[in-house]
Amino acid sequence: MSVDLKSELKELSDLLRGVEKVLDPIELNSKILTLEKAASEPNLWDDPENAQKINSQLSYLKDELNEITQLRQAISDSEVLLDLSVSESDSDSLKDVTAELKKLRKQISDLEVKTLLSGEYDAREALVTIRSEAGGVDAADWAEMLLRMYLRFCERKGWNTEVYETSFAEEAGIKSVTFGVKAPYAYGNLSIEQGTHRLVRISPFDSQSRRHTSFAAVEVVPVVSQREEISINEDELRVDVYRSSGPGGQGVNTTDSAVRLTHIPTGIVVACQNERSQLQNKATALAILQAKLLDRKRQEEQAKINALKDTSSGSWGNQMRSYVLHPYQLVKDLRTNHETGNTQGVLDGDLAEFIASGIRWRRTR
Repeated sequence: MSVDLKSELKELSDLLRGVEKVLDPIELNSKILTLEKAASEPNLWDDPENAQKINSQLSYLKDELNEITQLRQAISDSEVLLDLSVSESDSDSLKDVTAELKKLRKQISDLEVKTLLSGEYDAREALVTIRSEAGGVDAADWAEMLLRMYLRFCERKGWNTEVYETSFAEEAGIKSVTFGVKAPYAYGNLSIEQGTHRLVRISPFDSQSRRHTSFAAVEVVPVVSQREEISINEDELRVDVYRSSGPGGQGVNTTDSAVRLTHIPTGIVVACQNERSQLQNKATALAILQAKLLDRKRQEEQAKINALKDTSSGSWGNQMRSYVLHPYQLVKDLRTNHETGNTQGVLDGDLAEFIASGIRWRRTR
């Protein structure tokens, strides 16, 4: 048993070494020092948005460096404990080492996923839009369940979120919602969630308690960098102002503060109603529109690249995950085949394994 454990320890050490080559702790430390210097500038908060980004990036890099350091120390500690266990023939300690190695394997595997987030936009913050599709009131309720799932996932990760616009359905649930995820690599992680999500359950809205299938679409786009030029001419925009709808605090629907922008050349429509000020809502809506135009540009460029390929992609279609609550309990990703029977855990935001398997799947394509 001890020989097997030594072999596994060496394997884990080599695996972590491969991760270290990509993430580069020395470079991480250099970036942290640079950001700490920027964060200590006396005029940092003259630009609150930039200050938040600096602090968010600093926190992310510190966590990443600490994780690498702690994993390397844990491997070293396990090596010492294993040697002591063998020399003293301590079977209980050997069990402790076995349990620790199982834990380390998962932690290193999760960290390895971060090395795969090297796409052009992966490091960006994300804008997520959820829309109810086929299924009537069940679909609207399903869209709201997905919103809760993603907000809970972000909460688990310590990521800040902000809901920009919600269109409520008449009976229950939501027609659509757009929210921002303000964390480094939010887009790289959440972009794997894009597609159609299918729910099968006994409908709470059916008086005969029949099984219903409903659908909701998830769209994820990266937030536009200030350095990027996505020019939008005012004469290409139609601006509509209206009163915010749905539940809210005092005054939320007493003035025409909500803003809807229609980009006439593309037909893209965005809206924002989370601020009391019409100007603030317009600025946020413009940022969302820029992100969607950037994503449209990216998709057009990718379509040109795909057109040059002399192979069929073997597309799996737009439906990417199935959530079955009746007659059995199963959540299954239709691309990676990753699945779990813990449906409630997933709906409560336990998406880490699905996202990790999706990132690995995407890298192989």
